[in-house]
Parts: sequence; C-alpha cells; structure tokens
Amino acid sequence: MTDETLWRIAPSRRSLLRTGLGGAAAVALGAPAVHAAPRDVKISMQRSSVLFTVLKVKGTLAERLAPLGFTPTWHLFTSVIEPMNAGAVDIHADVADAVPIFTQSAKAPLTFYARERGAPSAEAIIVPDESPIRTIADLKGKTVGVSRGSGSHYVLAAALKRDGLTLGDITPAYLQAPEGAVAFEQGRLDAWSIWDPFLAFAAAKRPVRVIADGSGLTSYHRYYLVNDSFAAAQPEVVATVYRALAEAGAWMKANPVEAVALLAPIWGDLPPAVVAAANSRRTYAVEPVERAQLGEQQAIADVFYEAKLIPRRIDATAVPIFAIPPGRG
Repeated sequence: MTDETLWRIAPSRRSLLRTGLGGAAAVALGAPAVHAAPRDVKISMQRSSVLFTVLKVKGTLAERLAPLGFTPTWHLFTSVIEPMNAGAVDIHADVADAVPIFTQSAKAPLTFYARERGAPSAEAIIVPDESPIRTIADLKGKTVGVSRGSGSHYVLAAALKRDGLTLGDITPAYLQAPEGAVAFEQGRLDAWSIWDPFLAFAAAKRPVRVIADGSGLTSYHRYYLVNDSFAAAQPEVVATVYRALAEAGAWMKANPVEAVALLAPIWGDLPPAVVAAANSRRTYAVEPVERAQLGEQQAIADVFYEAKLIPRRIDATAVPIFAIPPGRG
C-alpha cells in the first residue's frame, strides 16, 4: 500500500497570513510575530476518489481549510482497508459499500460522515467480448479477478449466490485493481469484477461484455469515513470537507465537459468519451449518512459472513455517524 508520489499534484498556494493589530504591536516592540504553522490533515485517496481529486486539483479544500489552520496532504493507495484499520490517515478515501463491512469487522475506529448516492451500474463483472462466457453460471470453474474486500467482491459473491453458486465454484484471483487491469488485458483472467473508472479503462483497451452489474444486487453507495478521534476533535474540519465534497459533486454534474477535461490527464490521457462514460455511471450526489438507510449494508455483511470473508456476524447499522451541522449540508 505504497503512497504513489508520482501521482501527487502540487497543492494550490496557501492564503497569506494576515497580521492583525496584535501582530503589528509585536513588530513595533521589536518582538518577532509568531504564527502557528498549519496542521496537516492526512487524506487518503483511490483512483475512484473523483470528488477528492477535483478538490485537490482545483485547490478548493486547501482554501477552505486554511482559515481553520489546516492544510490537506494527499495519499494515494491501491487498497484502503489497511490504512483505514490502522488509522494511518485522518480522513479516508470514499469507499464502496462493502469496504466498511471489513473495517467494522476489524473494529477499526471509524465514523461515517457522508455518502455518495448509489450507482449500481458503476460496478460490473466483465468478460472479453469474444469469450464464450455469457452468464454468471458460465463462470463455474473459471478464474475471476477481483479486489479482496471491495464492493466488486460483494457484487461477485452476490451474483454467484443468486445463480446457485459460491466463491468456491470459481477460482478467485485476488488482485488490486491496477494489477487486475493488466491481467485482464493480457488474457490471464476469464472474467473480472471491477468498478469505475477501471471499468471504463478496460472497455477502452479492448471490447468487453458485461455479464452482470450491481443492478438488483447492490445500490453501490460510496461512503466517506473519518477517524473517530479526528471527528471528535475537529468537527468543523469534517463539516468543511463534507460541504466541499457536496459542492464538487454538484460541479461534476453541472459541468460534464470541464469534468472530463480535468480527469482525463490524471487518468492517463484517456479519450474524453471513456471518461464521460465513467462519469455518467456515477451520481456524485453527496448526502448525510442516516442510520435508517443502512439496511443494505446489513445484507452485504450477511453475504460476506456466509462466504466466510469476515470472521463473525456484525450489526452493520451499529456504526458511529457524524451529524452534519444544520443549515450546512
């Protein structure tokens, strides 16, 4: 889980520190003015963390956090479960609905503070277009790539269950998404269960066929989590991040051409149509987390327990939730 420094984009200029009357008086008396250095807020990201990418590239979050005495630092991970369990950063990458099941099972100290409204077609099980595999039942005995603990892991497990199969009826190839992309392109996988933007990447490389997506299996909400201790100590920072994410989501949908232009170079100079396809499958609608809406999380937890992917049954609705201040969400 290496931080990919080559992907980092230089943050925007910080606002100049303003000296008030007290600072001027200190200078007049010959004493040096002292300003507290901004405190870092460590934020993790994935390639699919589109809204955080927008906030990073445009410098929006740095500008919003500066008056609070904070500055964001960005850390890209191919797998986010380990840093979430370890509390290695303060505010975590948005993750598919399945990921919090694993972190909750590991008793990671995490609080839900936002979610992105569902987009079931943004996760899919794909095969090469020339493959004889036409249905989920045809996967029996086949090698299927999937990222362990991801939302696509749940899509695969649930699709198999729906067709009377289990993960034991296939050969899962547990690969992080970038590794899976290479293996699928090279023909080393019979099928691949994956999410956007990697789903769009794969379709740009070679013709593919979707044999199932999240429709009827999961809404594919993406959840935003923060360390419990950070949420308790810095609620205004968390609320500021929430508001910035919501605005970024609205900007994405209101400015699709500009959004494609922003993301395309970061995603490897993909054709605009490919980036647009990935964006079209996501809602980017950020909203508060409500406990009454977590029933689908329980269904995911039950499937994972039955598949022996988590060691114990959990109550997926019994998670800490950050309350967005009234009038600010």
